Parts: sequence; structure tokens; C-alpha cells
Amino acid sequence: MKAPAALDLLTAAFKRLPGVGPKSAQRFAYYLLQHDREGAQMISRALSEAVERIRHCARCNTFTELEICETCASPRRDSGLLCVVETPSDQLMVEQTLSYSGLYFVLMGRLSPLDGIGPKDINLDRLVTRACDGVVREVILATNFTQEGEATAHYIGELLRARGLKVTRLARGVPVGSELEYVDAGTIAHALRDRRAVDD
Repeated sequence: MKAPAALDLLTAAFKRLPGVGPKSAQRFAYYLLQHDREGAQMISRALSEAVERIRHCARCNTFTELEICETCASPRRDSGLLCVVETPSDQLMVEQTLSYSGLYFVLMGRLSPLDGIGPKDINLDRLVTRACDGVVREVILATNFTQEGEATAHYIGELLRARGLKVTRLARGVPVGSELEYVDAGTIAHALRDRRAVDD
């Protein structure tokens, strides 16, 4: 028996999520249609609204509904510190440590030549402009401690040091191979406090 086309479309949509294979996607689709149609409609409305309303902050590139996000607009933040992270979820994890009061730049990715992701694909031109605004005195590289994250940090470090900026990297309190989204807040707080200068 062939599944209805609309059901196949829903299953294919769920398969686009990270870590969701064909069986899980099919299970999600069948569950929502069989047991929780109200939940399915809620998901549909929430996705539609998010896609329509969420944009990138003009200053830090994170997700926001405003032209400038609340963090960038806050007068209580230290505008001399700029923390560079890969994703908005990484930014959220740093914020949850309650140990950082500076501003951010969110790359929305990381360098990965094997996947065809180069400097232009992760907004490095915007980062350089932002970091060289005459206000930033230190750039903290908080990319993940994966191979790609380390390569991204090295590339950005070289780029910014050549322009006379102080560049530091999170200390190794964050486990190698980990992603900030899955690291506990205490570990990230220690890593922020013990950050080190990027080697020449």
C-alpha cells in the first residue's frame, strides 16, 4: 500500500532535521496525524511564524525579530569584548554561564573546505568590519573544539591579529571534540575565565 502524497511530504520534511532518519521521520508523521493533530497544527503555525518573523541581527548576526537584537542594544554590555561563536545555540550556552558581559558575533557556521564552506559562507567579512570598529579591544574565539572549529578559530585569529586586535581563545576546559550546545554552563564559565592568547 502506498502512503498518501501529503504523508510522504510530511515524512520528508521531518527527515531534514539533524539526527532524524527515515524511520523516525515516519514515526513522527504518523504520531502527529494519528494522536496529536492539534500539536501538528501548533508546529505548523509556529514554524510559519518563525520563518516569517525571525531575521539576523544587523550587528551580531544572531536570530532576532528586531533590526538590532536585545543583547547588542543593551547599554549594560561591554562593547569592548566580542565573543565569536558558530551558532545562536552556542551563544545561548555562553549567556547561561552568567560570566560574560560583552557582545557577540555569530558566524552561522564554520569553515569546512570538504563541505564547500569557505570564509564568505560564514560572514567573515562582516566579522572583520565589526571587530575593527575602533571600539572592540578583545575578540574571544569561542568556536567549537572540533577539527573545523579549531581551523575556523585559527583562520579568524590570523585575520584579526594582522589588524592589530587582541585575540583570545576559550581555554581547554571545554572537552576536545565537543560542541558548546552540549557542554554544561559551569565548564563554559571556567573556559571563559581561563581563556588564553592565540599563539603567533
